[in-house]
Amino acid sequence: MKNQILTVFLSLALLAGCGDAEKRGNIRSGGDASAEFTEVLPVTGTFINLPYQDVRNKYTNPTQIDNTDPQMWAAKVREMHAMGMEYLVFMSVANECKAYYPSRLMEWHYPSCSQSPVDAIMDEAAKHGMKVFMSTGWAKDQDDNLRDPEIKGRQIRMMEELAGLYGEHPAFYGWYLPVEDCFGPVLTDYAVEAVNALTARARELTPSAKIMISPYGIFNSDFDDPRYEKQIARLTVDIIAYQDEIGCVRERYPLPRLRENWKKLRAIHDKTGIAMWANCESFAWEKGTNDRSSALIPASYSRFLAQQVAASAGGAECIISFIFCGLVEDPSSPYQLGQPHWSQEFHKEYMAWKNGSPYWKAAEMGFKGGLRDGSGAPCATASEDPSDNRWTEYEPGTHRIVVKTEGADSEVILRMLNSAKDGIVPPQKVFLYACDSADGEGARLLGIKDTPVWPYNRHDTFVDTVLFELDDIEGDYLMIVFTSDSKVCLDRIF
Repeated sequence: MKNQILTVFLSLALLAGCGDAEKRGNIRSGGDASAEFTEVLPVTGTFINLPYQDVRNKYTNPTQIDNTDPQMWAAKVREMHAMGMEYLVFMSVANECKAYYPSRLMEWHYPSCSQSPVDAIMDEAAKHGMKVFMSTGWAKDQDDNLRDPEIKGRQIRMMEELAGLYGEHPAFYGWYLPVEDCFGPVLTDYAVEAVNALTARARELTPSAKIMISPYGIFNSDFDDPRYEKQIARLTVDIIAYQDEIGCVRERYPLPRLRENWKKLRAIHDKTGIAMWANCESFAWEKGTNDRSSALIPASYSRFLAQQVAASAGGAECIISFIFCGLVEDPSSPYQLGQPHWSQEFHKEYMAWKNGSPYWKAAEMGFKGGLRDGSGAPCATASEDPSDNRWTEYEPGTHRIVVKTEGADSEVILRMLNSAKDGIVPPQKVFLYACDSADGEGARLLGIKDTPVWPYNRHDTFVDTVLFELDDIEGDYLMIVFTSDSKVCLDRIF
């Protein structure tokens, strides 16, 4: 392949504020503050999915195990606590007219001689001071339709029974209503009435309990329609944990618009008094998207970190996820659910970010727009859309990019687009040299880095980061060299 030599005179940007808590600040709402200074929220809640429903649960609820084992669920609760989870949310506590708790309304889905999985989870959560949202579903199955009076009545009867069993339990915090109505373009009257009917009974049974719903549809919500805010204000819930829909890939490049949608929702919620949480989807798809014959697998953590940043900057008060429990796996767990290897990798990378890894803090600052040039001015970074003119495209081949090192620090950051569906893939390796001129004379190798490899990227578009940490940079220029068989999109050199 023919070498292509490109000389680019750019100020080498500095990594400003990474790992510096004072500079990051602690701003709850992103509406009035730059994302650069918004503290990025960790994930403090996860859904728990008890039943095996379809192939989507191939790894999270494998059919080869006893999914009612109380010891396994107690261990999973301990692992979630170790990851920093404060909230556990039951997706459902019954399925196909069988209960995962000691019900009198229906048969049990576990041996009568054994502790129920719901009891095991509640008791272990209480030991660690965790807060559990109890589900009111499913009356029948995952396709419960509240337009059916029988289904609606069964959910209320389940709520009454569950309140009697767990309403005074120390881990009981509130109710999750599995009424996943679409909020776009505008929430329907029927959806409001269905939610409020369940909420009214919940208030009677457990007056101090928090009530949460987790709807979808913000990707096609009409925020400018006055009815949108009006319908949300009519809801009598305490928390709306919006699905961010990045895992579901409702749009080809969903992240750029999601950032703006969070801010629009924040402005609405500031008027309604309802808490705004983010339900950040941590999953990708093994085969087709939004397909019950396709298994859920962990996304690239780089993609998920961008979701955390977007929700935090947009003013979310808390981030929960569908789904960490059963998808993100502690490598030391004796109960390895999740996709082999990659569920552990997500865990390692997420915990590294939580523990202040320089690499992941550099990636975070890239998503926040906190990377700066030599003068201290923030640099706008490219988004997860190949048409963003801040990306520089390189055709397949070998490329040498020479950068003037004005004001150089000891960190060099590369941001590369990963959009396999568009034929855009980072090169496998990046070589960094110091040199004496713009022609690359006197090149001295400073380091070689592998780029991140996340093989399940067929549906997503996200940004990968390469970080060089150097003791010293001697020379007036840096040269980045890479060879790729695919098109490469590179942000400016930071």
